[in-house]
Amino acid sequence: MNVDFKKYGDGLVPAIIQDAVTQKVLMLGFMNQEALDKTKQEGKVTFFSRSKGRLWTKGEESGNYLLMKSIALDCDRDTLLIKAEPLGPVCHTGADTCWDEKNQHEDFLSSLEEIIQQRREQADPSGSYVAGLFHKGINKIAQKVGEEAIELVIEAKDHDEKLFLNEAADLLFHYLILLNAKGFNLQDVTDVLKARHKK
Repeated sequence: MNVDFKKYGDGLVPAIIQDAVTQKVLMLGFMNQEALDKTKQEGKVTFFSRSKGRLWTKGEESGNYLLMKSIALDCDRDTLLIKAEPLGPVCHTGADTCWDEKNQHEDFLSSLEEIIQQRREQADPSGSYVAGLFHKGINKIAQKVGEEAIELVIEAKDHDEKLFLNEAADLLFHYLILLNAKGFNLQDVTDVLKARHKK
């Protein structure tokens, strides 16, 4: 990676940090060659801090590290795009991003999948419907998908739009739970559909 550190007088280039999953821009920092090398070697995003006058690994005090997933260089070779996994809030104010935005998918279904995963990891299944389903096992989860599918078909034969949409939502919700239980997500299914479309 041939970064043009001489482009700017101080030998630093901007480094845009983006969440590798949600694609949200988290923060902007500056790197010199040493900071870039350390980021690559240790896997934790490291900047050169102008105020401290030294290398600074994000999270070195708070523990809210940025785990580097990929690094890209722009066409002018003077700006870095680093995709990372944040281990907590990114901004010193405690916000998810330095623009005080929630670090979550713009796509609600992706956010819902994250909530399902969180509920799955919940220790007490009595405290959550989703956790309770996972506790009962794959057969119960699959059964619920079947039940919701039948209810949707029944409502499709009538003319109550509200009931139809509610049953459609129930089916989709339980389908996402089933995908999670099998170790997949909606993107995996989307990839299959994309592959079919190319044929």
